[in-house]
Amino acid sequence: MSVVDHHPPAAPPAAPGPGPGATRPPRRTLARPTAAGLGAATALLLCVIGGVWAFIALRINIATLTDSADNAVDFLSRTLPLDFPPAGDLFSLIWQTLAIVVSATVLSVVLSVPLALLAARNTTPGTGARLASRGVIVLCRAIPEVVFAIAAFRVFGLGGMTGVVALGVHSVGMVGKLYADAVEQTDEGPRTALRATGAGRLQQITSAVLPQALPSLVATALHRLDINLRASAVLGFVGVNGLGYALSTAITTLDYQRAMAIALVLLLLCFVAESISGAIRRTLLQEVTAARRPRRRRPERQDARRDQRPGGTAPARPTSGATATTTADARSIATADAKRITGTAAADGTAAAMGTQAPAARGGTAVRRSLPRWDARRIRRTTWLVLTVALVVASAVRSGLSWHTLRRGAESFLPTVGDFLPPGTGGIGDQLWADLWVTLQIALAGTLIGLVLALPLGTLAARNVVGSPRVARFFRTVILLVRAIPELVLAIVFVVVTGLGAVSGALALGVGSVGLLGKLVADSLEETDPGPARALVATGARRHQVFFGSVLPRAWPAVVGHLLYQLDVNLRSATLLGIVGAGGIGYDLLNAARVLQFPVVTTIVLMVLALVLLIEGLAVWVRKVYA
Repeated sequence: MSVVDHHPPAAPPAAPGPGPGATRPPRRTLARPTAAGLGAATALLLCVIGGVWAFIALRINIATLTDSADNAVDFLSRTLPLDFPPAGDLFSLIWQTLAIVVSATVLSVVLSVPLALLAARNTTPGTGARLASRGVIVLCRAIPEVVFAIAAFRVFGLGGMTGVVALGVHSVGMVGKLYADAVEQTDEGPRTALRATGAGRLQQITSAVLPQALPSLVATALHRLDINLRASAVLGFVGVNGLGYALSTAITTLDYQRAMAIALVLLLLCFVAESISGAIRRTLLQEVTAARRPRRRRPERQDARRDQRPGGTAPARPTSGATATTTADARSIATADAKRITGTAAADGTAAAMGTQAPAARGGTAVRRSLPRWDARRIRRTTWLVLTVALVVASAVRSGLSWHTLRRGAESFLPTVGDFLPPGTGGIGDQLWADLWVTLQIALAGTLIGLVLALPLGTLAARNVVGSPRVARFFRTVILLVRAIPELVLAIVFVVVTGLGAVSGALALGVGSVGLLGKLVADSLEETDPGPARALVATGARRHQVFFGSVLPRAWPAVVGHLLYQLDVNLRSATLLGIVGAGGIGYDLLNAARVLQFPVVTTIVLMVLALVLLIEGLAVWVRKVYA
């Protein structure tokens, strides 16, 4: 009888020298680069080279900043002391701005939900409708809000309605895209269960899809509220009332004491709004996460307990090979799955909408349906809901929204569209192309400045990198403060300090990019898998070795995607900064609107739109390659 040895045979000893019997270590082979990878790397390299070239072409250097030091001191002396409006007027301006921003955000949500459902693959099987809705979303995102404001001013005239329509329609570009992504990422299990009960498409969407996407929908709406609050400063330069209009009036009259006072109020308002919305998002996500983790009993234990009860009957066991499920069982599965996802109350409403009834109690007695108890969490959520509805209604009234205004706008919509068509150059076609080139330079240089500043700040704001929560919290606060400053306010300051031209626009975008790009970099570093980093720490690696060897390589694809997204944002922002003299094609846009050359406005929009779509297509392709 032979004995089988389950241990692997020992390897022969290696020869000490490089003789013929020596074993050589295997050669480490690198992955062969693909054509797509080489193309994406080349595109990123060209973007970096373009940023450096734009930085040099615009003559942004230490000498320029040093020469502007005297102007900065003079500007500071002209702004102090700050001249705030009277308390009553200031409160009226703040309330007018908040009312427009809240109403615009609600309008964007109302318009984005059906567009997102049409753009999502799991809710719209038809390719034509999906592509059409995606096209509308991209178009709304690519056209600057100031262009929508110019058109809305022609339709609605003076009043808050112009700002609501301009911000609301432009916000559809971002809100609709994120909503469509959230709908596509929902779990198909609850919807499949509802489909098994015979529920229609609308019932599946309202009972299974939207409840799952609700946390993302609320978080996106709150985030867009912050963005719209900063964008309200731009609309003041085209006649929309509020803090932005008061800021533009002060800048026009060279009253820098009043202008910087209003800018400070707007900054504090943005900071407070972003802090509150961030706290609400974190609380909402925590409550939803806790609500989606109910304790579920195993079916075997439930059946066993049911069998042990007096008078209980054992459940019917399926015969061997039986695979069919009765309609009652399917309805029970649907109700249980819906309760797991949307909560008990929502599931009961779903069952009632589908025509199902509560199952009979054991022993033939009907089970009474009890309503959820009013615990602290339910009271808190109800209070937030009531306050939100009251704020929306009050904002709509303060913004001047009315059926009469909407009806008047609908009557003048088509004639206004005719004013913008067909596109024309107005005899300044060469100047438009030259200013568009300057706008691209401003965006590239601003993105490069933002990258150089945001990488170290975002790294210091990541808790898994610095190791100290206090240090990370401090740099998070710095990034939040920078992000709260509207780019238009930064552009005004740099225009006064460095003078008119593209340099002020590039510097404003560079500093403004720190807020968004720094936050995205910090989030990407914190979201990396901690396993490889812990393995390096176990081997004795130091903190910088762990960062460059594990954390940064895994977060780099996300950082690249954020960088391209920031370039996209900066290109649209560079168009707006020309309004205050920061160079680029935005100056031509405002002048064309002032002299009623609306065909020139359309031409400028199409030129910027083509450039934005080109950069956005490049960003989407690079993200797919690095994904």
